[in-house]
Amino acid sequence: MNKLFWYHMFFGGVYYTYTLFNRSDSKLYYYRAKNGWDNWSDAFNTGTDFMEWLAYPFVNYFFFNFEMTMFLFTWFGFIGFIYFYLFFKENLRFNLKIRGYDVITIILFLPNMHFWTASLGKGAVIFGGLGLLIYGLSQPRKRIPHLLIGAYVSYMVRPHILVAVLIGMAVGFVLGKEKVPIYQKVLVSVIGLVFSIIMYDKILLYLGYDPNNFLESFEEESALNAHRLSYSAGSAVDMSNYNLPMKLFTFWFRPLFIDSPNFLGIIVSFENLLYLYMFTRIINKDFIKYIKDAPAMVKMAGVVFISISISMTFIMSNLGIIIRQKSQIMYFMLFVIIAFLDWQKTNKLKKRALIYNRIVEEERRRREEVEVQSTQYDVPRGG
Repeated sequence: MNKLFWYHMFFGGVYYTYTLFNRSDSKLYYYRAKNGWDNWSDAFNTGTDFMEWLAYPFVNYFFFNFEMTMFLFTWFGFIGFIYFYLFFKENLRFNLKIRGYDVITIILFLPNMHFWTASLGKGAVIFGGLGLLIYGLSQPRKRIPHLLIGAYVSYMVRPHILVAVLIGMAVGFVLGKEKVPIYQKVLVSVIGLVFSIIMYDKILLYLGYDPNNFLESFEEESALNAHRLSYSAGSAVDMSNYNLPMKLFTFWFRPLFIDSPNFLGIIVSFENLLYLYMFTRIINKDFIKYIKDAPAMVKMAGVVFISISISMTFIMSNLGIIIRQKSQIMYFMLFVIIAFLDWQKTNKLKKRALIYNRIVEEERRRREEVEVQSTQYDVPRGG
């Protein structure tokens, strides 16, 4: 974790250097935190304003300059890595290896994950919030502070992400392999339904949809966003005619070298190749068997990953935006895959143990038979 800290701080320096030569939202957040609000409380709102609300006291009360604020938010992003690491460790039995390399170490050091969570921006804050939230959900009774802080931060940055996580957790709780009383499952389902109804209008308004005419406004907003994102940079992907599987493939695994828009895209292509390789590990008949009886946390991660992925594919058609946004949710997919590989290894060890015990038992019986036979023929003289 010490190495990971300095690795992440290095990417904070990389992103800072990037802002010196390119347009960046980080500069805007800092400028507005310093000059855009008369009072700290005025900036308190969900979305972009929350970044400025977080930065406001450090910029105006402690007089942080841009560089100091950048590295403060880089540290916020590092908090996410800490708690995702703890989450992985406590929900897996083995230190899985692929071709001799520790899997958790590999995914913790993926460069794209660090680049977009190492700056003054939503990426660092939402990743830190999600880390706290997921860690809290793993043992909610013991980790109420983590749960509340993570949920609060996640809601303030992107409310729909929090809703997806909570719905995923409810689904995992109800369908997980853990033995839970029926009344608790019913209670969770009712609470989830009530929460969804209460949050429905707020989430749709935040996303820019009309709650009274959702389908039409969704189509209009999706088309508008796709057009805007396609032509806002030189990395457009025309996904309007793609079917859903192709849209998901594009969101999860592109760019892949041949369609990399720039040098950063080439680096990300190596990471996407790893994602693609990991994904192929669950193309296995055992995965269906596993997911039916998987723990609640695995099912939660799967629901969150799939639901957010599908929603994002309808509004994104720019590889630059895709590269940035998917970094928030790829750990959910990786957790499902690694948990499946962990389950496979557990089953292999169980089979080996059964075979070993059977061999030991047969050897014991054979020895007993030999002893019995030797006793029968060992007759004392004069008997």
